[in-house]
Amino acid sequence: MAETEKPFRPTGDPVALTSESPLHPRRKSRRIMVGPVPVGGGAPISVQSMTNTVTADVPATLRQIAELTAAGCDIVRVAVPSQDDADALPEICAKSPIPVIADIHFQSKYVFQAIDAGCAAVRVNPGNIRKFDEVGPSICKAATDAGISLRIGVNAGSLDKELYAKYGGPTPEALVASALKEAHMFEDVGFKDFKISVKHHDVITMVETYRLLASKGDWPLHLGVTEAGPAWQGTIKSCLAFGALLAEGIGDTIRVSLSAPPVEEVKVGCKLLEYMGLRPRKFDIISCPSCGRAQVDVIQLASAVTEGLKDVTAPIRVAVMGCIVNGPGEAREADLGVASGNGKGQIFIKGKVIQTVSEDQIVETLLTKAQEIAAQMEADGQVPANSTGPVVVPIQNPGHQAGN
Repeated sequence: MAETEKPFRPTGDPVALTSESPLHPRRKSRRIMVGPVPVGGGAPISVQSMTNTVTADVPATLRQIAELTAAGCDIVRVAVPSQDDADALPEICAKSPIPVIADIHFQSKYVFQAIDAGCAAVRVNPGNIRKFDEVGPSICKAATDAGISLRIGVNAGSLDKELYAKYGGPTPEALVASALKEAHMFEDVGFKDFKISVKHHDVITMVETYRLLASKGDWPLHLGVTEAGPAWQGTIKSCLAFGALLAEGIGDTIRVSLSAPPVEEVKVGCKLLEYMGLRPRKFDIISCPSCGRAQVDVIQLASAVTEGLKDVTAPIRVAVMGCIVNGPGEAREADLGVASGNGKGQIFIKGKVIQTVSEDQIVETLLTKAQEIAAQMEADGQVPANSTGPVVVPIQNPGHQAGN
């Protein structure tokens, strides 16, 4: 991977670019910079993920960062638990196409090394940095001198013992009290270029915590449901929590935490923002649920079409409908679609039927027409930068038992 020029602006610089929610005015927060990516102050909500490679394995880490970038990731975090990982940061930062955040715990020396390496930001947890009262001011000065931002915050599992006892557990009040304590550590020495996260694995607790924190100040907020679980469970949890908060204008950057390949986190995060009206619509599949009227296997048909178009990045909407009762009407706004029944499929564009094909020709016809529409959109300059394909969820055959 060729070295990428880094036109990073100093953190906190004003940037005109803003993004408003169609559901609720965005919460007013101050703006920081993570490399060239603005966070807060009404900036478009960014999507983050974290590599799961050994950071010291530079080629593997850069390959995964490239995959994340292709999926639409704006900011990437890398773990720095060892000296070898810290030593790898200069090359990773120099060659990464997106801003790199170093994830630091326990060893404050790695924070300074990450700043010197050119990281766009550093994630610091004051609660587990040894002698933070002594090194905190030096960390803030180093970040200020380098023009980078920091991320602080608390997870339910790392809550201060005194606060845990005072509030009887990781309650919203306890988590916010911990976050405020950390924020004041930085602000007391004049450092304000940081964002805050207050993560919890429980959706309701997480939402209540961020609501409370949002009412206490203007810090940019990093949303996350920590330890959300396997892909399907974590996706549901994240969509519920993020959807509730984003609908209220709360949140400036997000990371969907899944027990799944990092690229799946990015796909879910990008689509979540798209469906919330916070990112331009990209490729989308509309498909009806299976029901007694369906005369085709809607599940397999939708899966086959989605898989066949997984590399399409043009912002087209394809409808896969299982019957002709509501199909054309419900998907009238789709660019392309099919309403199936009686062994045939009516292919329609913008709600108008253009041809009828046999059932075994439905998928092939839809794929061909979709590619034609996508190619025309690309020729007309209608494909946004960093567009991504659909989120593909594998469908197992009925009766097939997946292995553990």
